[in-house]
Amino acid sequence: MSKEYIQIAFNFNNQDQFEMLVAEMANLGFDGFNEEEAASGINDGVELTNELGKGAGHCKTFILNTAYLEYNIENELNIIFNKIGLSYSKSIIKEQNWNAVWESNFEPVRVDDFVGIRANFHPHFEPAVQYEINITPKMSFGTGHHATTYTVMQLMEGINFKGKTVYDFGTGTGILAILAEKLGALKVLAVDNDDWCIENANENIGNNDSKVITIQKVASAIQPEQFEIVIANVNRHIIEANMVELTAVAAAASTLILSGLLIEDQEDMIKLAANNGFIFVKAKPLNGWVSIQFDKG
Repeated sequence: MSKEYIQIAFNFNNQDQFEMLVAEMANLGFDGFNEEEAASGINDGVELTNELGKGAGHCKTFILNTAYLEYNIENELNIIFNKIGLSYSKSIIKEQNWNAVWESNFEPVRVDDFVGIRANFHPHFEPAVQYEINITPKMSFGTGHHATTYTVMQLMEGINFKGKTVYDFGTGTGILAILAEKLGALKVLAVDNDDWCIENANENIGNNDSKVITIQKVASAIQPEQFEIVIANVNRHIIEANMVELTAVAAAASTLILSGLLIEDQEDMIKLAANNGFIFVKAKPLNGWVSIQFDKG
C-alpha cells in the first residue's frame, strides 16, 4: 500500500518566525521544509502579498498521514499558528503522485550563462549554459529558485574548484555539491541532518552521474578532516551554532561561502567570520538575501 502524506503550506513574515515554525513543526514530526520566496497571488490556497517584508516567504512541509491522525497533529498546529496569528493550508498527497506534484510546479532555473537547473522532463537549455544540473527536488531544499542557492552558485563561478576538496554543509538536494564536482572538485563531502534530503541528494548525484561526492547524515558541522572549500547554505542561527566547527574543517588558505542569510545579517556575519580568522572577499545580494565569500587568513 502506498503512503499518504499531509502537506502543510504557510506564509511567514520573517526568518525568525520561519525558524521558530520549523523548530516547532519538526518537533511534531514534520520534515522536508521547502522554503520559497514570497510573491503576489495565490499558492496552494494561501494568499501571498507584496506587503510581506524582507525575509518573508512561503513554505511547504510534510508528514505521514498516519502520524498526523494518530497524534492529533492538527490540534497542535492550530495552537502554534494561532499563537502567532498565521494560517496554513492542508492537502493530502499520495506517494505515487509526488512526482506529478513537483513536476507541475518546478520550472527550470538559469543562472546567467553559467549553470542551468532542470528536471529530466525539461529540454536542454537554449541558448546553452556551461553546466547543466538534472535534479528531482521532491521534498528537499535547493532547486536554485531561492535567492540564497542562486547567489551561492554565482559566487562559485568565480572560485577555482579544480583539484580541490569541498565540504557542503546543509546540502539539501545536493545541487551545490553536484556543481562543485562539475567545476572540477577532487572530492566533495555533502552533509545534512534531514533523512529526505539525504535520500534526495543521493538520487540527484545519480541523476548527474557524479563520481566524487559522498553523502552523510550529520548532527553538526564537525568532521575529522579539513577541506579547501567550505559551503554552508543554511541560516544565520545554524551558522552561528556551527561556526567553530566550520572554522575547524576549513584548511589553511581555504575559501568559505556562507548563505541562507538576510542582507541585514551581512555585517554581523562578516564580524563573526573575522573573529574566526576569515577575511571578507565579496557578497552577492539578491531580493533581500545575501551570500558571502571569505578567505581563511
